[in-house]
Amino acid sequence: MELLITALKISLVLAVFALGLSVTPRDLTYALRRPGELSRALLSMFVIMPTVAAVIAAGFDLTQSVEIALVALAVSPTPALQLRKAAKAGSTSYAVGVLAATSLLAIIWIPLSLEILELLFGIPLQIDLFRITGLVMATVLAPLGAGIAVRAWTPGFAHRAAAPCSKLASVTLLICLIPVLIVMLRPMLSLVGNGTLAAIVGFTVVGLFAGHLLGGPSAENRNVLALFTISRHPGIALAIAQSNFPEQRLAMAAIVLCVVVSSVVSLPYLRWAKRHRPAAALAE
Repeated sequence: MELLITALKISLVLAVFALGLSVTPRDLTYALRRPGELSRALLSMFVIMPTVAAVIAAGFDLTQSVEIALVALAVSPTPALQLRKAAKAGSTSYAVGVLAATSLLAIIWIPLSLEILELLFGIPLQIDLFRITGLVMATVLAPLGAGIAVRAWTPGFAHRAAAPCSKLASVTLLICLIPVLIVMLRPMLSLVGNGTLAAIVGFTVVGLFAGHLLGGPSAENRNVLALFTISRHPGIALAIAQSNFPEQRLAMAAIVLCVVVSSVVSLPYLRWAKRHRPAAALAE
C-alpha cells in the first residue's frame, strides 16, 4: 500500500508540473495581486469547509473513522486531485494563483486549524509543521515552480511537453487508483450506513455552492473556486489521521471513500460548468 501511495503522489506531482509548463511567473502571483479574490477563496476553502465538517461530525451519527476523514480533509485545503479539471473549467491564471497562495498559507493554517478544533472539541489534535511543509513543497510548490522555470528557460519544449505530461499524469493516477480502490473496496463498503453517504454528499454540495458563490462575478473563477473548495489533499489528510488517530485502521479507507464520492458528486457540476463556460474561453 505504501508503494501505491508513493505512486499516487508521483502522479500528482506530474499533474502540477504539467500545469506549471503552461503558465508564467505572473500567473503565480495572480491571487496575491487581487486581495479581494484571494480573501473569498480563503473563506471558501479555509473557513467554510472545516466548519461544515465540524457541523456534520457533530450532527450525524457517523463512525469515528468517517468523522476523522471529513475533518482531516476539510483542514487540508490544497487542491490536488481536481487541479487539472479546475484549470480546464475556468481561468488558468486564477487557478494557478489561488493554488500557489493557498498552498503557502496552508503550511501555517493547517496546524492552526487543528489547534482551533482542539479548543472547540477538546480532542488533542496536532501535526508536525515540517511534515506538512514537506508534503506541500514536494507535491505542489516544487513541481509548480519547476514547470514554470522550464517554460521560462525553454518555452518551445514546455509548450510541446505540457499536454503529454498532463495526459501521463492522468493515466498514472488512474493506474494507481484502480489497485487502491480494489484493496479498499471492502473497508469502504463497511463504512457505508448511518448517513455516511449523505454526509459526504452534503459536504461536497455545500463546498461546490460556497465556492461557486464566492468566486465572484467571473464565471470562470466561480468554476475554479467551486472545484478547489471540494478538492482536498488526501496525503495531508492521511498524515493528520495517522498522527492523531493511529489506532483507527479504517481512517485511510474513509478518506478514499470521501474522495471517491466527492469526485462523483462533482461530475454534474463539471458538465454544467462546461456548457455554461464563455465561448471565448472554450476557444482557447
